[in-house]
Amino acid sequence: MRKDPASRHRPTPHRAWRGIRLKRVEIGIDPDAAPEPAIIPADWSDQAAAGLVALRADRSMIGVDQAADAWIAPLAAAAERLGRGEDVASTLHRLVATRRAAPSPGIWQGRAEPVPGFVFNLPQFLDESGMFDAAAFGEAVEHAVLALSLAQPSAQRLALGMADLALLLARLDIDYASPTARDVAATIGALLAAHADITSAGLLARGIAPGCAITPVPVPASCAQPGLRAALLDARERALACGLRQHRSLTGLLPPGPVEMLLDVETVGIAAPLSALDSEGGLARWARARLAASGRTAESALAASLAGADPFGVTDAAGIAAMREAIAPVCAILPEVPSLPAPRAASAGRGKLPARRGGYTQKVSVGGHRLFLRTGEYPDGRLGEIMISLPKDSATLRGMAEAFAGAVSIGLQHGVPLDEFVDEFAFTRFAPAGAVEGDAMISQATSLLDYVFRHLAATYSQRPDLAALDLADDAAGVDAAAPLLPLDLPETGTGRPKRQRPVLKLVS
Repeated sequence: MRKDPASRHRPTPHRAWRGIRLKRVEIGIDPDAAPEPAIIPADWSDQAAAGLVALRADRSMIGVDQAADAWIAPLAAAAERLGRGEDVASTLHRLVATRRAAPSPGIWQGRAEPVPGFVFNLPQFLDESGMFDAAAFGEAVEHAVLALSLAQPSAQRLALGMADLALLLARLDIDYASPTARDVAATIGALLAAHADITSAGLLARGIAPGCAITPVPVPASCAQPGLRAALLDARERALACGLRQHRSLTGLLPPGPVEMLLDVETVGIAAPLSALDSEGGLARWARARLAASGRTAESALAASLAGADPFGVTDAAGIAAMREAIAPVCAILPEVPSLPAPRAASAGRGKLPARRGGYTQKVSVGGHRLFLRTGEYPDGRLGEIMISLPKDSATLRGMAEAFAGAVSIGLQHGVPLDEFVDEFAFTRFAPAGAVEGDAMISQATSLLDYVFRHLAATYSQRPDLAALDLADDAAGVDAAAPLLPLDLPETGTGRPKRQRPVLKLVS
């Protein structure tokens, strides 16, 4: 990806961007389209550049400061006409420049949205001492409500939401699935809702729309950051004193999109990190932050992982559901609960079989090819190894079968469920295939592997239904799949067949 110094022939940026070193990036969000230029701060990632390309209203706005000013300047002018004396433009520009917050795509592109929104990047509100800057967060929320209300005055529902909660908790050295994490998240969510109520009530006082009653936001009994809870109590009292607000709802988590890319968010909304690794196989940002916050090294984390512990605190479905329940009272729009894959029984260690073990040998013929299947069992009866022998076939096929059986055995001994292999290899179709002789459970097979794994499923996985399936119509496999050619046979008694020319054969 080509990067070069930012162009000097650009409009003068807003003062909030002055002093920020920029870089020019050529990036494409569509693999079939040519890369497009984007100018972003030098310490921003290529993901942020892709977010800018997707958000900007016009391709000529190659700089993030230009694209931001395209929607901020009209809103700032409208705020002045409304009598807001503070510098709205500077605050909104700073939110984008520091990647603390940004509005939904419709605001960037000047189009109406059913529910306009604003995304707040929570880790960016931590100060150098590791404390959450509640004052800056409250100011950001109030300016976001004002900006969305000016951009779409008729909108009765807004969606102000949080992002990268997982990274925030990691930097605070708090397990996502812990009650402490839920208290912190609920406190921040309630603080967001209270400041949104205050600004919405101020807009109502100016006669923009009929009002809706402000209900008290719940306050957690404790919070790992005492200053955060105190700020919530103050904002809650001021919000309740307002009585009415302009909007029906103000908070919500919208589906993720280019805004999260621009803010360089790692986990969207209140989502939990499901792995300590990123897409490239390295430690994810939140995992590195957790190590730094806890004072542990990568070596100690690796040692703990090899010992079977979880040094990062990766959560499960129950932890995700508990966090969702904690946030629900202060979030009007919540995404659907993600469906997590069922945990497999695989383990890091290998469970070796005893030197003397149980099992059996099954001798069958599949499509005329003799096959010996041998099994090895753990003392509790679980399958631990298989051996496949094809005595009448070529040396190449015999070697492949033995190597394949060895690979399956290693997987079984590392905890991979037999059903995983059954689902993968049962009903595979290749020659030899056909009638099975020597096994009363299975009469037909579409391949040697089909027979092996349907037999194992019936014996060890209590799945006799697989063995009992009637494959008579197609079990002969590829050898039986001969084409049926249409033959135009003459009707009985209608003419004599043509005499064929004799064929001479030379012999020596």
